[in-house]
Amino acid sequence: MADILEAAMREFAEKGLAGARIDAIAAATRTSKRMIYYYFESKEGLYLKVLEESYRRMRALEVQAHLDDLPPEDALRKIVSHTVDYQWAHPEFIRLVQGENIQRAQYLAQSKEIRALNVPAIDGLKRVIERGQQAGLFRSGIDPVDLHMSISALSVFNVANRHTFSLIFQRDFDSPAAQIARRDSIIEMIVRFVRR
Repeated sequence: MADILEAAMREFAEKGLAGARIDAIAAATRTSKRMIYYYFESKEGLYLKVLEESYRRMRALEVQAHLDDLPPEDALRKIVSHTVDYQWAHPEFIRLVQGENIQRAQYLAQSKEIRALNVPAIDGLKRVIERGQQAGLFRSGIDPVDLHMSISALSVFNVANRHTFSLIFQRDFDSPAAQIARRDSIIEMIVRFVRR
């Protein structure tokens, strides 16, 4: 089943829900369409499982970060670094989320798991913010969902717009040096935003 999800993730990320073909997923996994429908019931059911798995992978790495063991600013830097690096390494995640936003989250709305998958990310960020405020490092009035959205926005833009920016500004935004410089810049922006 993991092979099917991997192949489906590539297919949906590349072609979107409308353009993806179950035949292509079956061929890539050397299984049958019948077997895919047996496990997932429909193309839309498979798509929803792919979305859930994409978020699960992103959030699983955040849980492993052991943020509570780090000083607040270091923990925040780690959250931002993780987000930027993960999204650079997994552009399929960005494409899937963009596609679902075009669909106005109609498939994620059917998920019984999506909220539970994402709550730990906000809870972890909230604890970091509160520890930073208690230590007198971070200002008051920081909404963890808003901060999470800002971190995500800066991270997503790197992947979603890198081709157009590379072309327009004649820069190689895919080079390791450019990625590191951009990540460091985003970290600094977020840290300065929360500091007192």
